[in-house]
Amino acid sequence: MTRPTWSRLTVRQRLTATIALLTSVALLAVGGTLYVLEARRIDRSVDSTISQEIGEFRTLRAQDDPATGKPFTTAERLLEVFLERNLPDPDEQLFAFPADGRPSYQGEYDARLQRSTQFPALVERLSTTGGAETLTIDGHEYRVAVQPIAVGSSTSSFVVVHDVAASRAPLRDLIVTYVLLAALSVIVVAGVASWSAGRLLSPVRRLRETAQGITDGDLGGRIEVTGHDDLSDLQRTFNAMLDRLEAAFAAQRQLLDDAGHELRTPLTVLRGHLEVLDVDDPEDVAATRALLLDEIDRMSRLVDDLLMLAKARRPDFVRPRPVDVESLTLGALERARALADRRWVLDAVARTTAPVDGQRITQALLQLSENAARHTEVGDEIGIGSRTHEGRLELWVRDSGPGVDPAIAPAIFQRFAQGEDAREGFGLGLSIVSAIAEAHGGDVVLDDTDTGATFRVRLPMEGATCPGS
Repeated sequence: MTRPTWSRLTVRQRLTATIALLTSVALLAVGGTLYVLEARRIDRSVDSTISQEIGEFRTLRAQDDPATGKPFTTAERLLEVFLERNLPDPDEQLFAFPADGRPSYQGEYDARLQRSTQFPALVERLSTTGGAETLTIDGHEYRVAVQPIAVGSSTSSFVVVHDVAASRAPLRDLIVTYVLLAALSVIVVAGVASWSAGRLLSPVRRLRETAQGITDGDLGGRIEVTGHDDLSDLQRTFNAMLDRLEAAFAAQRQLLDDAGHELRTPLTVLRGHLEVLDVDDPEDVAATRALLLDEIDRMSRLVDDLLMLAKARRPDFVRPRPVDVESLTLGALERARALADRRWVLDAVARTTAPVDGQRITQALLQLSENAARHTEVGDEIGIGSRTHEGRLELWVRDSGPGVDPAIAPAIFQRFAQGEDAREGFGLGLSIVSAIAEAHGGDVVLDDTDTGATFRVRLPMEGATCPGS
C-alpha cells in the first residue's frame, strides 16, 4: 500500500512546509484584513466627499443669484452657477441634468460613464426621490448621488459621480506589491526554516547514523553531545542506553564464559569416572554414583550462583521498602548460628528503619557468614552487627580466622577469586554480596584489621527514620 505523500516527506521537509504554510496564511490574513479596512476607509471618504458637494450645493441654493442679487428663478441657472464656482475633486464629476436638453458636467471626461445607458437611467430613476447608489459599468464601480431640484416651475437634477474604482487603484497597487513581498518573504522564511530544521535535527540524524552503525558485536558507538536542549538530553539518554546494553551484553558474555569455564572441570570428572567405571563391581558403582551426585550438586550450586549474578543486572533484583534494621540484624544472626559450630556474637545493632530489600540483605549477611565459617575453626568467634555512620547504614560480618591473603585482597570481590587455602566453593559468594550492595546503591568493603577479616556492607540511608546506633 502506497503511503500518502505527506508521510513520505522527511521531518525537515514537513517542518519547512508547515512553517511556510503558516507564514503564508498569516500574511494572507494580514493582507486581506488591511485591504478590507482600507477599502472601507476609501468608501467612507467617497461618501464624505459626495455629502460635502451636496451640502455646498444646498448652501448655494439658499443664496441669491450673483447676477441679479435676487433668488434663483430657474433650476438650470442654479446648476450653472454651481458648476462655474466648483471644481470637482480627483476621480469626481459634477453633472447638471435639466428636465429638457443635454446634461452638462464639470470634471474629466469619462467615456465609459457618459456613453453608458445605465447612468442616465439611474439618474432618471432617482430624479424624484433622490439618494445615492453604486453603479457598476463593465466591472468599473462608481458611486452616484442625485439631488432633485425644483425652482419655480423648472426641475433639474444635481448629480455627483465618484469613480470608486479609480480611488481604489493605489490600494490595488499596494496589495500587488504586498503580495510580491509576501511571496518573497515566504520563500526566505522557508529557506531559513529548512536551514534551522536541519541544524536542530542534526542530533537526530547523528543518532540514526550511530544506531545504524551498531552491530551485534559492536556497541561501542557513541554520540558526541555538545548542547543542553531536549535533543541533547535525547542523545545523552541514547548513550546511556548503549552503556546499559553494552554492560548487559558484557555480563551475558562473562556469564557464558564463566559457566563454560567452571562447568568444564566437573563435566570432565563425570566423563572420566564413567569411562573407567566397572559396572560389574558393586563397590565401584556405588563409589562412582556418590562422586557423580556430589559433582552434580556442585554444578547445580554453580549454576544457581551464576544465575543470581546475572539477575543482579535486572531493575527488579531488589525491591526496597522500609525495614527495621534491628530485626534484620538479629534475624540474620539467628539464621547464621545454624551454619557452623562457632561462637556467634552480636557486635552492635542500629535501631532505625531503612529502605532496603530485607531478603537480599539477609542473603548477603548469610553469604558473608558462610564465608567466615569456611575460614574459621570450631570455637572461633564470628560477629554480626549494624550501625549508622556518616549518613549510611553499615552491616558487617567479622571473624577471628586467619584473615584475607593480601595478594588477593584487591580482587576479592571479583568472580572466581579464591585464596590458595580455599577448601570449597567457586569464589562467587563475595561477588553475589557485592552485586546485592550495588543494586541498593551501596558497596561492600574489606576492613583493614590486624586479626581475622571484617566485611562491611555500606548502604545509602535516603528515607531512613529514627536514627540510632
